[in-house]
Amino acid sequence: MSDHDDDAGAGGDRFRVERDGLGAIRVAEDALWGARTERASAVLGVSDRGLFHAPSLYAALGEVKAAAARANAEAGVVPAPLAEAIAEAALALAEGAFEPELIADLLAGGGSIALHVNVSEVIANAANERLGSVRGAYAPVEPARHVNASQSTADVCHSAARIAVLRETTALGEVLERVVAGLETKAETLAPVTTLARTCLRDALPASLGLVFAGHAAAFARRTAALHDAAAPLLEIVLGGTVIGTGDGAPAAYRERVVPILAEITGLPLEAHPRPSDALATSDDLSAVSAQLAGVARAALKLARDVRLLASGPEGGFGELVLPHVLEGSSFFAGKSNPVVAETLLQAALQCLGHDHVVQSAAEQADPWLQVFDGLAAVNVLDACALLGAALDRFETHCLRGLEADAERCSSLAARGRRP
Repeated sequence: MSDHDDDAGAGGDRFRVERDGLGAIRVAEDALWGARTERASAVLGVSDRGLFHAPSLYAALGEVKAAAARANAEAGVVPAPLAEAIAEAALALAEGAFEPELIADLLAGGGSIALHVNVSEVIANAANERLGSVRGAYAPVEPARHVNASQSTADVCHSAARIAVLRETTALGEVLERVVAGLETKAETLAPVTTLARTCLRDALPASLGLVFAGHAAAFARRTAALHDAAAPLLEIVLGGTVIGTGDGAPAAYRERVVPILAEITGLPLEAHPRPSDALATSDDLSAVSAQLAGVARAALKLARDVRLLASGPEGGFGELVLPHVLEGSSFFAGKSNPVVAETLLQAALQCLGHDHVVQSAAEQADPWLQVFDGLAAVNVLDACALLGAALDRFETHCLRGLEADAERCSSLAARGRRP
């Protein structure tokens, strides 16, 4: 519940006073979030990255909350009119309608409780407005009693994280397929170009320049398939398992329906996890996905390094590749062209290896009954997906497509090769 504060705050902002289990706290009068979100933001806001920075995650949270509302209506837990108002508000949240209201810090501790209360309070206030009430009244829809009925932060956030990661790995997979196709095309185009192969960076024998790109194409194809296989288990969802996977606090009718409803809402072939207690106690599924993302990052590192090396020069290096000139390379040397796109991919791949280290370290911190660092693992997997996707997309578009061989240089080098 809340009262309105007639005193204007800094900049003329007006506030309402809300109360939670810790007492009274001021909340901006026009905010859709409430007391618990305000308190969590003040105490746990450490990274300057709110939930609004993770669209795939908040979209999945909205879908999970909508599915829960409709399952609660079917189970007779929440009156149908309230449940549908909750579901409508939750789906609006999923579509980005309330993005500025999602202020909870992505790295806030407590097993993602800040994210869950933020989403729940926003949905409650939005649902009440749909029903003719006002922000902060929490009537007729209450966050705990109605929006969170039959749920725990644990099963809600765990389920949403899997849906978000599934979508991000799918999007990355589409980029990887374009990269594979681009590498295969480049391998075919450069197949007739003979240059000097090296082993241990020492002269070896004449070979097709296309072999380098054919090898990269095969490596990225393997990594794409492995990532797809690693993501498949995420289709098993723990929603309905509540706090530690036992389903305590959720009626059987709700548990039976909530995942099928969520599958309908998301359009994904989701299934109820056969061992939710096991799933909630570990992050090994996210660890497996992260390991494959690290494999993609290492493939990207080799690709970026190879292109950068073969394009070095033009006079004092290998000089076999000519890269598109996309940016002035120096403020000192006029006309200098540097391998800036390849170096961007290299840096992004290194950053993704750092994300994997966090994911694997988070998995090692799991408690006996609940992996309260699952949210940290999920955020880093999502970050790695987005970063790899963006870097590889730009590399394929702005570097791979336009790179060419310096045929004269390659021919000159090939003539110096050793014959077996």
